[in-house]
Amino acid sequence: MGVRRVWDHFLEHPAGGGLVAVPFVLIATIAALDIYTGRDVHLGPLLVVAPALTASLAGTRLTALAGALAVAAQVFIAVFLGGVATPNHVAQIIALTVLSALVVCMRFVRERRERALSLARSVAEAAQRVLLRPPPRRIGSLQVAWLYMSAQDEAEIGGDLFAFARAAHAATRVVIGDVRGHGLAAIGEASLVLGAFREGAHRCATIPGLVAALGESVSRNLEDVADTEHDVGEHFITCLVLEIPDDLSAAEMINCGHPPPLLVHDQRVTVLYAQQPLPPLGVCERPIEDDRVDPFTFEGGDMLVLYTDGVIEARSPSGAFYPLAERLASFPISSPDTLLHHVHRDLLAHIGGHPDDDAALLVIERTLSHRPHLPPHPSGHHRHHLSGSPLPPGR
Repeated sequence: MGVRRVWDHFLEHPAGGGLVAVPFVLIATIAALDIYTGRDVHLGPLLVVAPALTASLAGTRLTALAGALAVAAQVFIAVFLGGVATPNHVAQIIALTVLSALVVCMRFVRERRERALSLARSVAEAAQRVLLRPPPRRIGSLQVAWLYMSAQDEAEIGGDLFAFARAAHAATRVVIGDVRGHGLAAIGEASLVLGAFREGAHRCATIPGLVAALGESVSRNLEDVADTEHDVGEHFITCLVLEIPDDLSAAEMINCGHPPPLLVHDQRVTVLYAQQPLPPLGVCERPIEDDRVDPFTFEGGDMLVLYTDGVIEARSPSGAFYPLAERLASFPISSPDTLLHHVHRDLLAHIGGHPDDDAALLVIERTLSHRPHLPPHPSGHHRHHLSGSPLPPGR
C-alpha cells in the first residue's frame, strides 16, 4: 500500500513528467542484463543511477522508492547468481544501500529548502501585490495598460512605483516615481510614497497640496524606511503627479525631477517638458502655497506614456540608450495594450537580456466615449501648454 500511495502521489503531482519512469525502467533493464551476462560481468553497481536520477526528477518519497527498488534488484541479482554471501555481492549491496540513503537525504534537504523558498516567495509576492496594486483597466474616462520589470530576479517590484486614485471631484490622479536605487532594498521608500499618495489623493483639493503632502511624508519618514545600512548615500524619490479631469481636456501635472511624459496625439509624439519642475521628494520640503502646476491638453483618443528612467536608460550591448520617444513614433497605435506590447518587445530586443534597473511603463488613453468640454483658447484653437517638440508620425 505504501508503494501505491507514493506512485499515486506522483501521478497527481508529476515533477518530471514521463521522464520519472526512466529510473524504474533502468532498474529492470540493468537487473535483467546483469543476470543475462552471468557472473563474468557485473552491472549491478550501475543501479545507483536510478535513485540519483529520480532525485533530479521527483520528490523524496519517489527517490526513496527508487533506492529501495535498486537495492532489492541488487539482492535479487545476487540470489539468482547464487552468491548472496560472497564478499563481492555483500559489498555491492552495502555500497548501494549507503549511496541510495545519501541521495534520499540530499533530496530531503533540498526539498525542505525548496519549500522554504517557495513559502518566502509566496509571502513576498503577496506583499508586493498589496504594495503595487494593479490599476484597473478602466478608471474614470481613462483606459490603462501598465508594465513593470524588476532588476532583481524573483521580485515583482523594486524601486519604481505608480498608482491611480480618484480625487474628491470628478478627476483621476496618477503618480509614477523612481526611488534612487533598485531591487528589494528600495521597496520601503516606494511604499512610503504610495501610501502617502493613496491617503492624500482624495483629501487634497489640488495637486500642489498633494505633492506637498508627499514631500512632507517622505521628509518625515524617509530615514525610518531607507536602507541606510547598506546604502549610505543620499536617498530621494523622483516622481510625476498628474490630475486628469473626466470632463475637461485641460489636465495638469507637477514634475519632481522625473523623466517627462510623452503625449501621443494624431500619431505624433510630443515630449511634455515641465516649465516649473520641482526637485525630487526628500531633497527639500515643499511649501503648499508653491503652485507650480504645468497644464497640458489631453483630448479624447490621445495617449499619455509615463515611464521611469529604467526604460530610457536601458542600454543595448553596444551601450546605446533606448530611444523611447523615437520608437513610439514608429509603432502602429490602436490601443494602450497594443502600444505597450510593442514597447515591451522592442525594449527587450534592445537590451538583449534582463534589465539592469527597475523599469515601469504606463500607457493612459482618454477614451473617445468621454467627450471632454474644451475650454476656449484665446487663439481660437487648442494646443499643448508644456514646452516640447513633436516627433514625426509613425510610418
